[in-house]
Parts: sequence; structure tokens; C-alpha cells
Amino acid sequence: MSAAPARAAARSSTARADRPLPAWARVAAPVVVGVAGLVAWWAFVASGSAPRMLPDPFAVAGELVTRFALVAEAATITGGNALVGLIAGTLVAVLIAALAATWRPVDGMTAPLVAALAVVPIVALTPILNTMFGASSQFGRQAVAAIAAFVPVFVNTLRGLRQTRPVQRDLFRATAATGGQTFLRLTLPTALPYLLTGVRVAASLAVISALVAEYFGGPADGIGTAIATYAKSGRAALAWAFVGGGIAIGLVFYLVTALLERVVARRLGALRPRG
Repeated sequence: MSAAPARAAARSSTARADRPLPAWARVAAPVVVGVAGLVAWWAFVASGSAPRMLPDPFAVAGELVTRFALVAEAATITGGNALVGLIAGTLVAVLIAALAATWRPVDGMTAPLVAALAVVPIVALTPILNTMFGASSQFGRQAVAAIAAFVPVFVNTLRGLRQTRPVQRDLFRATAATGGQTFLRLTLPTALPYLLTGVRVAASLAVISALVAEYFGGPADGIGTAIATYAKSGRAALAWAFVGGGIAIGLVFYLVTALLERVVARRLGALRPRG
């Protein structure tokens, strides 16, 4: 085969690889994978080699239906803690990232702090916060979720705020734009996709952190506390039903933030000049 046909074949293969999947395939693929996973789970339990604490999916589904109100109540508490932590962590991260992008000394001071927060183990921090704020307060759990959400939002927002090029800023200065106008019309639209990517990542981390925080003290409610309680008492199917509630919270947070990211990306794309 000559060089020209080989290059044409390579370009054709790349174009087919970059072509987006049809809508039905994007929906069907995760459904097929989920069904296959459930079948494999059932077959593993039916084979008799599964651990005692792993019931079959039908038993878990039965408990989820029977105890749906109980699971929903616990999910509301955990989801509320994760949401408060996500919002608080995002607001603080955006504020500090804006200061760090504006003043280099602030950037130098916050870099070690962010690096330290990124490696703090949640399981070590949670008991301290729960003890600090009392056994009846949800604030310790919300603080853990906020700390987990802070790091990805800060890193992505700071990166986005630094994406504007000098020639773009010079153009705004040449048109006598004020600092506020430059921020609203140049810096913020450029940084917004990065911010939303950070929020999408932080949403999952906030849910995970809120769940983990419920294992280590605080009020006797929430998904994490229920999982630990029923697992210790040997009610495996009910414990797994609460695991399903935790998965549902994570999916809701992820889908909402991913949808928000997609909507904003489309709007920003529509505002860009076409040339």
C-alpha cells in the first residue's frame, strides 16, 4: 500500500473513532452493563460460594421496596450534608482562587494549604470534627464534605482564571473596559467550564465524604450510619439496600452537575463568534 492511501485510511479510521455514539447507544450501553452485573451478582450468590454478607439482588430489592421510606429519610440527611458541604466548599474555593489569581503572594500562601488538604485522610479528620462540634450536630459531617469539595474546585477554578491570554486582556484595555467588565466578559466565561468541571468532580467527593463521616460519630442517622448498624447486626440485605440509597445520591449529584456543565458549555459555545 502506498503512502497516500495509507494516510487516507488512517484519517478515515480516526474520523470513525471520533464520531459520537448515537443517543440510543449511549443509553443502552450502561443499561446492558448494569443488567450484566446484576446477573453476574445473582449467579455468584446462587453458586453458593458468596460470603454470608452478600445476599442476592432480589433480596436487596425486596428490602429496598419494603423499607423505602426509611432509606429515603436517611438519604435525605446524607444528601443534605453533602449538598451543604459542596456549596460551602465551592464558594470558599472560588473566592480563594480569585484572590490567588489576582495576587501572587496569596497564591504562594495557599499552595501549601491546598496541598495539605488534598492529602488529609477523611477517616482521621472526621472523628475530630464530630467530637469538636458535638454528637448531635451535623456540622462536622458537612465540614468534611466541604473540605473534600474544596480542593478540586479550587484547582480547576484557578487554572481557568489563568487561561486568558495577554493579547485578550490588552484588547479589553484598548477598548477602555473596566476591571469589572473584563472579568465579566472575558475572565469569567473563560474560567466557567473549568469551574464546572471541578464542581462535577467535587460533587462525587462530597457524597463519599459525607457517607464516610457518618461512620465515625455524630448523630445516629444517615446512610453511612445505617449501613454500619445493619451490617453489624447481620441484616445484610437491608445494609445493601442502604448502599443502593448511597449510590442513588451519588448518581443524582453527578447527573445534575454534569447536566449543568453541558448546558453552560452549549451556551458559551453559542456566544462565541463564528468565523
